[in-house]
Amino acid sequence: MAGRLAVIGSGLMGSGIAQVSAQAGWQVTMRDVDDAATGRGVAAIRDSLSRFTAKGKISEEDAEATLARITTTTDLDAAADADIVVEAIFERVEAKHEVFRALDKICKSGAILGTNTSAIPITQIAAVTQRPESVVGIHFFSPVPMMKLVELVRGYQTSDETLAEAREFAEEVGKTCVEVKRDVAGFVSNRLFAALLVEAIKLVESGVVSAADLDTVMKLGFGHTMGPLATVDLTGLDVMLNAAGNIHRDTGDAKFFPPELLQRMVTAGDLGRKTGKGFYSY
Repeated sequence: MAGRLAVIGSGLMGSGIAQVSAQAGWQVTMRDVDDAATGRGVAAIRDSLSRFTAKGKISEEDAEATLARITTTTDLDAAADADIVVEAIFERVEAKHEVFRALDKICKSGAILGTNTSAIPITQIAAVTQRPESVVGIHFFSPVPMMKLVELVRGYQTSDETLAEAREFAEEVGKTCVEVKRDVAGFVSNRLFAALLVEAIKLVESGVVSAADLDTVMKLGFGHTMGPLATVDLTGLDVMLNAAGNIHRDTGDAKFFPPELLQRMVTAGDLGRKTGKGFYSY
């Protein structure tokens, strides 16, 4: 199936999606708002590939071939010849609407318009296009080169053909897919994680337990590889604040309301690993 992929956004998720797709033979165009952003994305891909080569998981030749399949741009029009587009920008519906309105005009007929949103209903994103049947959730997990799961999310009007092509793409880049059959905010993964994380933060906020001990409970008591607070430090507290907020707004369910501690940490700029401090210091 390998063809031409456009990734919109070159941050943690976008660069990871670009990397695994290029490794699988796709010609990838990675777009962001300026050259500094795309430069950081390429540097992240180089660093990731170097770790794989150091561990003997891929050869130097394969790493160089992967990089050669990735081009960068600041021009959204570069998505015009893409067979599949995956949007991976900030988790704010207004920003995604702006991108999808533009992609609707730019992309060729038959192109799959995918979004990597972690919590915003696909139907809400697709509604600003004239081709909602071609819009689908392709939700990768962080860090993309390591995590095997992809949630495929049906919007209200997503066609069977679109979903099938999205599955073929995700499986080709080495992922295992689950289908989210109804377009609920947060899908499956973040419905579960947001509820867990909100309660975890409340326990820390109220002085019941330390962040480190809470994560130990989840690792040793429930077999989690990482505790929820270390996980949110990795993905970004701002990302999770937006995700929980989106789910709460869509459902009105109090269990998803972002705790005050999470809101204050984001306001203060303690966003996790990317800023050097979150629930832990880095």
